[in-house]
Amino acid sequence: MKNKKADFSEWYSEITKEAELCDLRYNVKGFVVFMPWSVISMKKMYSVYERELEATGHQPAWFPALIPESNFHRESKHVEGFTPQVFWVEHAGENALEERLAMRPTSETAIYQMYSLWIQGKADLPVKIYHPSQVWRYETKATRPFIRSREFYWIESHNAFATFPESESQVDEDMRMAENAIFGHFGVPFIFFERPQWDKFPGALSTFAADTMMPDGRVLQLPSTHLLGQNFAKAFDVTFLNEKGEREYCYQTCYGPCISRIYAAVISVHGDDRGLVLPYELAPLQAVVVPILKKGSEKEVEKKAMQLSDSLSKKGIRAKADLSESTPGFKYNQWEMKGVPFRIELGAREAESGELTLVRRDNGKKSKVREGELADFLSSESASMLADMKKKAVEEFESRLSKAISLKELMGELEKGRLVSVPFCSNGMEGKSCAEELKEKCGGDVRGTRHGRKEKAEGNCVVCGKKANALVYVARQY
Repeated sequence: MKNKKADFSEWYSEITKEAELCDLRYNVKGFVVFMPWSVISMKKMYSVYERELEATGHQPAWFPALIPESNFHRESKHVEGFTPQVFWVEHAGENALEERLAMRPTSETAIYQMYSLWIQGKADLPVKIYHPSQVWRYETKATRPFIRSREFYWIESHNAFATFPESESQVDEDMRMAENAIFGHFGVPFIFFERPQWDKFPGALSTFAADTMMPDGRVLQLPSTHLLGQNFAKAFDVTFLNEKGEREYCYQTCYGPCISRIYAAVISVHGDDRGLVLPYELAPLQAVVVPILKKGSEKEVEKKAMQLSDSLSKKGIRAKADLSESTPGFKYNQWEMKGVPFRIELGAREAESGELTLVRRDNGKKSKVREGELADFLSSESASMLADMKKKAVEEFESRLSKAISLKELMGELEKGRLVSVPFCSNGMEGKSCAEELKEKCGGDVRGTRHGRKEKAEGNCVVCGKKANALVYVARQY
């Protein structure tokens, strides 16, 4: 394997190939085949997130992938933001369509026309629906599996409320769901930022987005949640009859955790120079039994390996006995590459004594465990493993945070792969020109102000020199 810290790009390419996560050879540029090992994990990630959504009152629905072009034009900022990224369908069979249809780049314009039909009175509110789906965007930047592609897998939630405070509370709830799922279950640390006004979701009042740090010092955006106000409600006539008998526009929010991109963060944050390191909950295979064979004991050891894997499987643990003809060393390397959390080493002595050797994937720790205690040990040790993975990830993440008070200092910190807080004139539209100049000179992007923490800006803007009114964070991004 390539060295992750020294050459992350090559390491990432190698791990996605060698661990059989995807195949790039599909013959449409920018489109990738996701292979079983990655899909199994991502399906488990979907399950975690869907449990979070349903626990907060969201219900599932499926909406069509095709959206009439006229829908986009009903909200001017939205069409301006998304039209350059749209794949268009112009023919059905040999017939030209009367109206072009967009392959869904995001679903607001598909869903809200339905909300205008479904919502009539206040009793119909709130509406909280989530939509697991694929979306398609004509990305013009270089594509990279899971990180950036022209087809990706995510969940959208779309909500409508009678009052603005309810919509604000939903945004906070979205951020809590991200914390519970992405850090709580997947072990990936991040910071939520309020994006600058020039970088918000097209048509939104405000956008809040989670950024994590990749090993090469670039930020990767994970979920974003958007306070839409009444902008889309007015465009799509999403109204309800209030207590006075008057029609009133709903207040809306939308939320988009991109599962395939979060998976990229799991790969990158936890992986090491031997391959994947997967949280126990997400691993397609949680324990592999590797028989160590010597002449005269082969049948007994292999039989015991099968018994062990069958016993664990019956207890709900995803286990397998590797009875292939490869050497034990080859098997160790193969399953380490794939990130299997626990390896059970089984020789003739272990088969006879019932005392097994377990090896943890994340830190190589070896433990002796009695056969009858194996399932309970895996359960408790997997919790310790996730806690250790989180601790290591947080320490690495926090080591990437830094400060600067000038463009020169900022440039130096960005070159070190840092997420840098700087005094800035504004997180509003008046700061856009300074952000553009900063990008041109330093190659960094303004990520916004840190949400949930009041950070006072002191001194002057690092670009224009005016009194700073915001402490913003800057990083190079994917």
